Amino acid sequence: MTRTNATPSLTMRKLEKRLRRNTGRAIQDYNMIEQGDHVMVCVSGGKDSFTLLDVLVRLQRKAPIDFSLTAVNLDQNQPGFPTADLERYLCGTGVDFRIIDQDTYSVVKRVIPAGKTMCGLCSRLRRGILYSFARKAGMTKIALGHHRDDIVETLFLNMF
Repeated sequence: MTRTNATPSLTMRKLEKRLRRNTGRAIQDYNMIEQGDHVMVCVSGGKDSFTLLDVLVRLQRKAPIDFSLTAVNLDQNQPGFPTADLERYLCGTGVDFRIIDQDTYSVVKRVIPAGKTMCGLCSRLRRGILYSFARKAGMTKIALGHHRDDIVETLFLNMF
């Protein structure tokens, strides 16, 4: 029983270390974050963006450079989205955060015919709002949490 309980935490620590190391290496190799940057970390409410925020917070503590983070969520007014839960979570992180309220859901529902995919228009509206906010707020970098599956899905959506 003790061994089973210890294994997940050891596995989790190894995964966290690997994520931090690989992220730190990518940031350094490609100058993704530089001295004095103000990074907008886009938090959608999914595991990718939560992980990205956590990894960047941990890297920020040990980084040889100084940079700031602001977590940003775009509330698109989709029915059932747990905005209050996300806000409570972000309050607990100690990271500066903003929640932008823009009803893109109604726009997409009005423009896209029933049964057709809404992803393309929704994505363009979301990115436009986030990029505009970043510019106005003086953010110098934008961090988006995507993994390989997201890239493959986007590729296929664009192809078909």
